[in-house]
Amino acid sequence: MATSPSSSPAGPPPPADGLLSAARRNLRELAHGLSHASHPSTPLLADAPKQWQRLLPYVVVLALAATFIPVTITVLTSQYGVPGAVAGALGVAQAAPLLMLAHRPLQAWWIIFPADIVGALVLLARDPGRLDVWPWPPPTLIAYLFLLLALGLRETRRTVVAVWAATAAAGAVLHLIAPSDRATGSALLLAILGAVVLVIGAAVRERGEATRRLAEQETISEAERAQRTLLEERTRIARELHDVVAHHMSVITVQADSAPYRISGLSEPAREEFASIAAAARESLGEMRRLLSVLRSDGTEGDRAPQPGLDRLQQLVEATVRAGLPVTLSRAADLGEVPSAVDLSAYRIVQEALANVVRHAPGARTQVSVRAAAGHLNVLVVNGPAPKPASPLESAGTGHGLVGMRERVRLTGGTLDTGPLPDGGFRVAARMPLPPADAPAAGSPSDSPSVQPSPEDL
Repeated sequence: MATSPSSSPAGPPPPADGLLSAARRNLRELAHGLSHASHPSTPLLADAPKQWQRLLPYVVVLALAATFIPVTITVLTSQYGVPGAVAGALGVAQAAPLLMLAHRPLQAWWIIFPADIVGALVLLARDPGRLDVWPWPPPTLIAYLFLLLALGLRETRRTVVAVWAATAAAGAVLHLIAPSDRATGSALLLAILGAVVLVIGAAVRERGEATRRLAEQETISEAERAQRTLLEERTRIARELHDVVAHHMSVITVQADSAPYRISGLSEPAREEFASIAAAARESLGEMRRLLSVLRSDGTEGDRAPQPGLDRLQQLVEATVRAGLPVTLSRAADLGEVPSAVDLSAYRIVQEALANVVRHAPGARTQVSVRAAAGHLNVLVVNGPAPKPASPLESAGTGHGLVGMRERVRLTGGTLDTGPLPDGGFRVAARMPLPPADAPAAGSPSDSPSVQPSPEDL
């Protein structure tokens, strides 16, 4: 079928502006709030940490139902003269759904609200007594307030407003159809008290949600801080490893370049092989520099000082003693060949462990032990409790300092054991593998003592 070029696909008409359209839209939203619960059918306080807290809502609703069912029936029969069968049916319909308040308060409202209206119409046909309260008898009014409180604690603001509006509208309609000799003060009273109860319940609910969101945000922030600390520590380790590996690669480059001049009678293929080794080493150094430039933060410069090792442990301990911490160092005289990565990691672990003692247990007696046994380097830092009950420099540690220790030990293929001691002290034990005693270190300068790397290769 042909269509004119000027025709356009039919689309939904734009929403009309004005008070009437806004009123219809708000009514639709209120109706949707009344017909759809804003939460799953999980019990109130289902996430409470203790069992008695999780059971408390069930105990409350059982007590409410056990109280209001007989009280409502008794008041309807004795004060309003309602027949026993009718009073029993109304009492059960108006009070038994209170058992649903713990997990389905909106569904309970859909049962109790019509039952209360039917009860008001039944009482309208009875002769009013001197003490009659209409349209909502006292048990019905009080039970309804508990229902509104449960709705305020569970439902959204839109649903709460819709419930209050329906309750107030029902009271107004009953007031209009009531004869002049009927006192309808309870309709206005329920509207006022209901608004107060709903506001209280909604305030408690919103405060609880705000507290929960704040706790979730704090958990996320702590996880992000821990992750950031881990990444920063890995970047720092990468920068330090660059210095360690770059030294060995530079030695390999210089040895490969100088081999044709140091060794006479080399064939042309051998010379080409040494040249290839030197070129590969230079390329590796270039890749390491590019990687380091990515890892380094903007605006920061690399540390040009030599990386520390076990030979500087004595200086570290002496500086810590001058800071007021009694530290004793026990270091084996002959540790054998210690790889550069293990040497640097052992120093950093002792440094961080002593810093933790200064922060968290100032003045505590500390022992540092470095031993080599069974092909492993064992580093042990043990401190006792603080001698004085004075508050530490940091009352609560984040444990981020231990992140760096674990990363360094994992880098070397070792293990780390940390934890408090029974006497109130703390223990840090690292175990890192050492190369076999008969294996020479790669790129060791002892292979060619007369060859030194040039500054361009570093």
